[in-house]
Amino acid sequence: MSNRRKDHLGACSSEPLPVIIIGNGPSGICLSYLLSGYTPYVRPDAIHPHPLLQRKLSEAPGVSIMDQDLDYLSEGLEGRCQSPVALLFDALLRPDTDFGGSVESVLTWRHQKERAIPHLVLGRNPPGGAWHSIEGSMVTLSQGEWMGLPDLQVKDWMCKKRRGLRNSRATAGDIAHYYSDYVIKKDLSHNFVSNAVVTAVEWGTPEPSSPGAQDPSPLFQVSGFVTTEDQSQQSFSLSARNVVLATGTSDSPARLSIPGEALPFVHHDLSALEAATRAGTVSPSSDPVLIIGAGLSAADAVLYARHYNVPVIHAFRRPVDDPGLVFNQLPKMLYPEYHKVHQMMREQSILSPSPYEGYRSLPEHQLLLLKEDRQAVFRDPQGLQKVFGVALVLVLIGSHPDLSFLPGAGADLAVDPDQPLSAKRNPIEVDPFTYQSIHQQGLYAVGPLAGDNFVRFVQGGALAVASSLLRKEARKPP
Repeated sequence: MSNRRKDHLGACSSEPLPVIIIGNGPSGICLSYLLSGYTPYVRPDAIHPHPLLQRKLSEAPGVSIMDQDLDYLSEGLEGRCQSPVALLFDALLRPDTDFGGSVESVLTWRHQKERAIPHLVLGRNPPGGAWHSIEGSMVTLSQGEWMGLPDLQVKDWMCKKRRGLRNSRATAGDIAHYYSDYVIKKDLSHNFVSNAVVTAVEWGTPEPSSPGAQDPSPLFQVSGFVTTEDQSQQSFSLSARNVVLATGTSDSPARLSIPGEALPFVHHDLSALEAATRAGTVSPSSDPVLIIGAGLSAADAVLYARHYNVPVIHAFRRPVDDPGLVFNQLPKMLYPEYHKVHQMMREQSILSPSPYEGYRSLPEHQLLLLKEDRQAVFRDPQGLQKVFGVALVLVLIGSHPDLSFLPGAGADLAVDPDQPLSAKRNPIEVDPFTYQSIHQQGLYAVGPLAGDNFVRFVQGGALAVASSLLRKEARKPP
């Protein structure tokens, strides 16, 4: 940890930090880059293939994108995301990628230190966040190029590392390394504190301001601890004028809430299968691994087990031909391994001889309970009970954000405060052009917490936040 970061964490200064970012994944890294004075401009010779956007860009030559009206620029854009600013930034970085084109970015980046806003990025893992927790050989869902951050293309970085993309996609290990390297190459390391756990974020009512002054934001108090190299814990308490939530959604795995789910052979992440394979707890001759779920995490677990010839029982509630299954939304040419899993799910049933040795599919089955003697009890589509002996259980049915450090665990910030916070169904409600919470001034949310679930699109949220914070700084009295 650098002395500067130690000073930040240990200081009792009365002067609050302008910004604290909680979470050091792609969203937090991209925002740190933008807050460090790196500023996007449209290249003078660039012509965007979208005629309407090109006309708007030509109206303000030489003006930074962050100083322009993001609402106006993003109007009329369409794509694979609901966020207008995310679509805008993606269109500027990758102008025709959805059409298979390779038009280079219309942006050029200038490092203008006078525009930098002091900030701190707190994260549990090294820079890259949850990407460091994913099994390194797993291939990314998105194309490798879509995993990149501004002004450092993944393909160029991998070329220098003498690595290659696999079917246009990268491994999770490569991407985790890329994000850590990005922070170093862009000289952002002094803003980052790893091994940091935030335990509380609190705020009060702002004090009355003088007549004619801008309405003040409340001061935020951010508390937690850092685990040092000698494994001791150093507590910290920091004040900030703005807080950005960038923690993602992988903190708290979704649970079935059934009897036996807390037994020691039941797990909620793929790493447990990796550890059991290394330890020999599961093997080609052991009882099967039971995998619950019909999403990509469950498919990754099936692929991992198959690679090591570990027998698998794969159970899920939906019918195999359900159009809502994620496999039906992925092009077969780009994702052959996931379509192979879907084919196995569809062609194999417990009631018929298996065409895939060591794999059994249980569509439309509901797990009722797990017993201490490693028996799993199911209800089948006809309402009958079935029992299977298993060596290990993986419940991979998604995850929820862990915002327990916020008052009320952040429930009051969601679109529907009466429902659980969910990246896909009930994210934090933010202004679409600033990503500031509708319910709390000075509090921002980016990435999956705000409903942006792909690295390609989380960068738009960072652009919106940076633009908003720069405007706030410009309004501050000298």
